[in-house]
Amino acid sequence: MAGLIEKLKNKHFLSLSGNIIMSGVGMLTFAILYHALSPDQMGVWVFFQATLLLIDTFRSGFLTTAFIKFYAGTEPERANEIMGSTWFLGISITGVFVLLNIPAFFLLPYIGNPGIHIFVQWFSPTFICMLPSFIATCVVQGEQRFDRLLLIRFVTQFCFITWVCLLILLRNVSLQNVVIANMGSSLLASLITIFTGFSRISALRYRTKAAILEIFNFGKFSVGTSLSSNLFRWSDVSIITFLLGPAAVAVYSLGGKFMELVEIPLRSFAATAMPSLSSAYNRKNKEEVIYILKKYAGILTILLIPACLIAVLLADFAIGLVGGGQYVGTKVGIQAANVFRLFMTFALLFPADRFLALTLDVIHQPKINFIKVLVMLAANVIGDFAGIYFLHSIYGVAFTTIIPIIIGASVGFWALRKYQPFKFFDIYRLGYAEVMGFVKQNLQKLKRQ
Repeated sequence: MAGLIEKLKNKHFLSLSGNIIMSGVGMLTFAILYHALSPDQMGVWVFFQATLLLIDTFRSGFLTTAFIKFYAGTEPERANEIMGSTWFLGISITGVFVLLNIPAFFLLPYIGNPGIHIFVQWFSPTFICMLPSFIATCVVQGEQRFDRLLLIRFVTQFCFITWVCLLILLRNVSLQNVVIANMGSSLLASLITIFTGFSRISALRYRTKAAILEIFNFGKFSVGTSLSSNLFRWSDVSIITFLLGPAAVAVYSLGGKFMELVEIPLRSFAATAMPSLSSAYNRKNKEEVIYILKKYAGILTILLIPACLIAVLLADFAIGLVGGGQYVGTKVGIQAANVFRLFMTFALLFPADRFLALTLDVIHQPKINFIKVLVMLAANVIGDFAGIYFLHSIYGVAFTTIIPIIIGASVGFWALRKYQPFKFFDIYRLGYAEVMGFVKQNLQKLKRQ
């Protein structure tokens, strides 16, 4: 029993289980909102969340990778310097976006689009409330305290879902109240991280100009990797909002929400792979860097194959379960299910794309990722407009999702081959060998028992 407990305490299990738990809570919240709000209201909520997440990802993408890279394993004096400098940059980035939002706030009476209206109204206080808990997640990831990471995320999600349920019980559910509940949950989580010391806000006094510039110069390019997936989601949601309406956004997002099935292992393995990749790179072991890349990307791809098959077969059931009666056996329900099927099929390329990009950051080539993301975004936007023009539905957006993924994986592979030659399909060969080796090893253990 003691041995089992020790195994459950390892960072890989804590990271993966944490992501599974939080995605499960997030999916439950999503389902409750779909049942409580009308399609139009849900579409506006999705637009608000997508835009907020995009800007928050700019902040987190700018700082998270840089913070972990310069903070992990350092001496206490250097650690305080990095923490304080990260806090300074976090406050600065937050302040810039809040200042940019102020002029728009005075234009609220003239804004007719409900999505833009509610975003302008509530962005600044929500973004400020999220800052301390965000910095805390950077610190606990850098210290590989995934138990604390789970706690921070759980408090935020649990508070939000509790508030939403109370609104439903009191028959006072509205889009405005849901947005306030979201802000309140972020505030509570941030206050907890400050009082528990997880956020290390006291380290702000140890900031230095040299460390600020060091983090800034790395972050200005590494932000591209983190922005990529959210940037594409935001462009999809925005284009659908303005061309097809908020109700279409609700349908599209319902189909896309199940991509959490892919994002859970991707986030977890990326969080645990980065220290290994960085360690191999710092030892100047190019072969090991590429081996770790191929191993993680390959294993995840092989494991995704049965998950994708099950998802394709059970798509209609899953959409009806989360979306509610208005999506069961209806035209919009069928559309959402088909979008889900398309996304899950394309998802087989996600691990390769994600780990190729992560490895480029580790070997100090974030600039390539940044340029790559710009090309991918341009292809995605052009594809969205073309898809809607020809198909006049959300299918036009869903089909074109594959284009930026192919571009991203191709550019990443091309750049890493210059660092250390390897074959793209070696990713899948190694992944298959690793999975089969694990299965055979455990089957032999069962036979011996």
